[in-house]
Amino acid sequence: METLRLFTALFVGLLLSCQLGNSQVLDEKAIVEAIGKELEISVWDLNTSNFCSWHGISCSSNNSMVERLNLSGFRLQGNVTLISELKALKWLDLSNNNFHGLIPSAFGNLSQLQFLDLSFNMFGNSIPGEFGRLNNLKALNLSNNLLTGSIPDELQGLENLQYFQIFTNKLNGSIPMWVGNLTKLRVFAAYENEFSGDIPVNLGLHSELLLLNLHSNQLQGTIPESIFAMEKIEFLILTNNKLTGIIPDSIGNCKGLSNIRIGNNKLIGGIPKAIGNITSLTYFEADNNTLSGEIVSEFAHCANLTLLNLASNGFSGTIPPEFGQLNNLQELIVSGNNLFGEIPTSVLRCKNLNKLDLSNNKFNGTIPGDICNTSKLQFLLLGQNSLKGEIPREIGNCVKLLELQMGSNYLTGSIPTEIGHMKNLQISLNLSHNHLRGQLPKDLGKLDKLVSLDVSNNQLSGNIPLELKGMLSLIEVNFSNNQFTGPIPTFAPFEKSLNSSFLGNKGLCGEPLSSECGNIYGYEHNGYHHRVSYRLILAVVCSGLAVFVSVTVVVLLFMMREKQEETAKEAGNTTDEICSKPVIVAGNVFVENLKQAIDFDAVVKAVRKDSNKISTGTFSNVYRADMPSGMILSVKSLKSMDKTIIHHQNKMIRELEKLSKLSHDNLTRPIGFAIYEDVVLLLHQYYANGTLAQFLHESSQKPEYEPDWPTRLSIAIGVAEGLAFLHHVAIIHLDISSGNVFLDSNFRPLVGEVEISRLLDPSRGTASISAVAGSFGYIPPEYAYTMQVTAPGNVYSYGVVLLEILTSRLPVDEAFGDGVDLVRWVHGASARGETPEQILDARLSTNSFAWRKEMLAALKVALMCTDTTPAKRPRMKKVVEMLQEVTQS
Repeated sequence: METLRLFTALFVGLLLSCQLGNSQVLDEKAIVEAIGKELEISVWDLNTSNFCSWHGISCSSNNSMVERLNLSGFRLQGNVTLISELKALKWLDLSNNNFHGLIPSAFGNLSQLQFLDLSFNMFGNSIPGEFGRLNNLKALNLSNNLLTGSIPDELQGLENLQYFQIFTNKLNGSIPMWVGNLTKLRVFAAYENEFSGDIPVNLGLHSELLLLNLHSNQLQGTIPESIFAMEKIEFLILTNNKLTGIIPDSIGNCKGLSNIRIGNNKLIGGIPKAIGNITSLTYFEADNNTLSGEIVSEFAHCANLTLLNLASNGFSGTIPPEFGQLNNLQELIVSGNNLFGEIPTSVLRCKNLNKLDLSNNKFNGTIPGDICNTSKLQFLLLGQNSLKGEIPREIGNCVKLLELQMGSNYLTGSIPTEIGHMKNLQISLNLSHNHLRGQLPKDLGKLDKLVSLDVSNNQLSGNIPLELKGMLSLIEVNFSNNQFTGPIPTFAPFEKSLNSSFLGNKGLCGEPLSSECGNIYGYEHNGYHHRVSYRLILAVVCSGLAVFVSVTVVVLLFMMREKQEETAKEAGNTTDEICSKPVIVAGNVFVENLKQAIDFDAVVKAVRKDSNKISTGTFSNVYRADMPSGMILSVKSLKSMDKTIIHHQNKMIRELEKLSKLSHDNLTRPIGFAIYEDVVLLLHQYYANGTLAQFLHESSQKPEYEPDWPTRLSIAIGVAEGLAFLHHVAIIHLDISSGNVFLDSNFRPLVGEVEISRLLDPSRGTASISAVAGSFGYIPPEYAYTMQVTAPGNVYSYGVVLLEILTSRLPVDEAFGDGVDLVRWVHGASARGETPEQILDARLSTNSFAWRKEMLAALKVALMCTDTTPAKRPRMKKVVEMLQEVTQS
């Protein structure tokens, strides 16, 4: 079939060439129609004559020649060679489709082309050298394909190139020296490839380079000083290579540099003091190198610094007290160094501090009583140091803490009861390998969100309190190597734990330990005589049961034989199907009372039928699965880009189990999972009202549909509350869109794809978002440069959803004009002479004055959320408050 389509395309091309002859004006309509048929573009009405009005097409002023062709995100496949016949083409965007095979070298004949985007497809083989003839090309994006080979030297003819993006391919060889001679180059992104050799020493020397992203290659040599020669660079991302040498002093000349990521290399020396000259610096990551010396106090001059990560180096000395001046600092990560002294109390005064990681150093003071002066602290990691003294009772003031690590120190005294006040503690509480004494405080049982508790290797004594049964979210526990006595409370998280979690306590007994508990420990079995009578009764029962089982087995054998004979007669046409039945590698249902209702074989069978597909998202396909029990499930089948998580299967399963306990009314939770072959299936409840996207854009097309603003506002608030909770527990969502918001029978919204945000978490460290870009139309503009998902980015995406709710318009609509999405269309209203009322869905805003007033107030919130400057966007918690004020007013 593919061969036939290719032949048809080539035949049409030859026919067109014969028909056109030497005529000056090509028969553009015939070419466009042929392209539409070859690519099966359903949105093109091939029966209408004005092809210039078709979706994604823009023509010259006399409507005779196609100048722009935008087919991004249509999931198209087929041969695209015919597009090269559109000789007047200036703009070609084929990104986010399913095109594969070779990139047509004939594209090199499009001499007028200025913009070419073929990213996020499956094009393979090498980059065509014919592209070097595109003298007018300003932007070339070949990213996220399967390209191999080196960058062809023919491309050095692209003297007008400003944006050169080839990230996430399999390109190799060295980066050519001529790339540094592209005088107009502003963005060069070649990360996630297999490039080796040195970074060209002239890169940035002759151009106003703004962004250089080469992370995750095999590059060697030093960081060239040429990068900083023009003092224009804003984003420098060289993480995960093999770079050596020092950080050049000239880096301090680039005052507009906001993002420096040079971690996971082999850099040596200290951090230049000139770093303090970079007033725009927001992110500085240099972890996992061999840097040494003291941490320079000049960082304190970088008033916008939000994240400082110097982990896993050889830094010594103390943390500069001047760091207390960094009011915007959110994360300070200096683990794995040789730092010593007291915990820096000045840093604790940073009002926005969210994470403080001092672990694996030589800090030797005590834990200060004002450890939680900053109300926003969520991660406090102090493990593997030499801290002494007692845990201060003021630790209970850390009410927003999600993770507390104090293991492997020299802490003494008892565990303060106030630790039970940290109701939000969720990820981990680790007090292991210290010298703590006394009993476990009963108030620990109030930590009902905590997933992991480790108090091993101390001198704790007494019973394990029954009150710990209140820790309903526990998955991991470790009480080993203490002096605990008595029975282990009967509690599922304890019983499911390994016995090693309780070993080393001579007086401890009960499950999961093999030692039984006698009266001495309070286990009531009513004495010896009762135990004897129980054994006697048990023997009688077992004898009767043995007889019953024997008879039953004989009957079942006869029944099975008859069944096999019947099956053999009917199996003639089903042998292949049985042989190809997939083997389920792993599976579990987290909700106890649903285990009997879910059949994994029925789940797998459902997702293997296209007729059951409900929707297609960025990361997964969603299917409806009807269980034999009558229960209906929504099943996500993860796409190939996410299957790398199978290599860390145990971690994935534990993460899913944690998420199943994540409780919020506006979040979906996995109720189970199944893995077969290399496919991961996530099980969810089925929501009959579908997605918010369907509610807004499909229901509204029905004549009987009556728009209801109170319902929409309630949905908007619910989505905001769900996202605010995620941010509160330090989860950054990867794909916020109306298609990932589900509506239950009462139109209560539930944010989906939460587990994807944990299984693929690029928000920590220097991970790229190239594979987790989100849905088209919702991606914040800064992601193209920062390459990192952020909470402000989530706020932007939510703002797009809120604009959808207010306008009933799609995030991307050809009616907005070329290159204009919903956000730009809304923000550009005043420039077009339109009032805010004209933006709103008239069916709602004209219904009543009260509705219009509330909608205009909500519009202000949406405009704030979609501000182009991330720092100006409100936090999700504030968004919730503002929308709640809309309803109250």
